[in-house]
Amino acid sequence: MAIRIPRGGSDAVIESVKRALETYQRDHPAAEIDIYRQDSVSGLVRIIDPDFTDMSRVERNDLIWKYFDQVSDDDQGDISMLVLLAPDETSRSMANLEFEDPVPSRL
Repeated sequence: MAIRIPRGGSDAVIESVKRALETYQRDHPAAEIDIYRQDSVSGLVRIIDPDFTDMSRVERNDLIWKYFDQVSDDDQGDISMLVLLAPDETSRSMANLEFEDPVPSRL
């Protein structure tokens, strides 16, 4: 699956994060990945991956952050929300709502 940027355009930070996640996507081809910039200082990332099933939140974070090692600290600082879900968790996740029905930024 392709990495989607469902809202807004891209910029240098979004492209940096996208490059890192392209490697994750190759390693996890069933994953669905969305990235977008909510405002000038907030980048949001959602990964829905069947490989997360039966993994703890800590295990998921440890797995993903290995891919972000290639992203600069400044660019990592723009990631304000990282949502890591197994497919069966999407309907129960409050964080997932920001991707399904985003609240407009006031900035």
